[in-house]
Amino acid sequence: MSTAKFNTWLNTDGTENFKVRAWVNFNGTGSVAIRAAGNVSSITDNGTGDYSVNFTNALPDANYSVHVTGDNSGASAFIPFLRTNASVPALGSIRVGFTNSSFSSTDVTYANVTVIR
Repeated sequence: MSTAKFNTWLNTDGTENFKVRAWVNFNGTGSVAIRAAGNVSSITDNGTGDYSVNFTNALPDANYSVHVTGDNSGASAFIPFLRTNASVPALGSIRVGFTNSSFSSTDVTYANVTVIR
């Protein structure tokens, strides 16, 4: 696909500069372990289903978008979310969490976080 067609498809003139600023795939059960990442230095386990994703390089501002997904090996349904009690997104980290279908916090086997700005 040509750049012009791609920009038309995105409904943009191509002058914007949107980037994935950080991403991580990690195991959120037991000892939290990063499988692969970009611009993520570590994951802090804040308790069951509650994690802080720590950036290697701080973001330029807090006006970023976060996409959170995960899988609990099919054991139960879950709902990913940004932690509402963690105030606003920070430049050096973002706090995310997971609940099951009963809205109880739960650890997940596969957690994925992508930060776009």
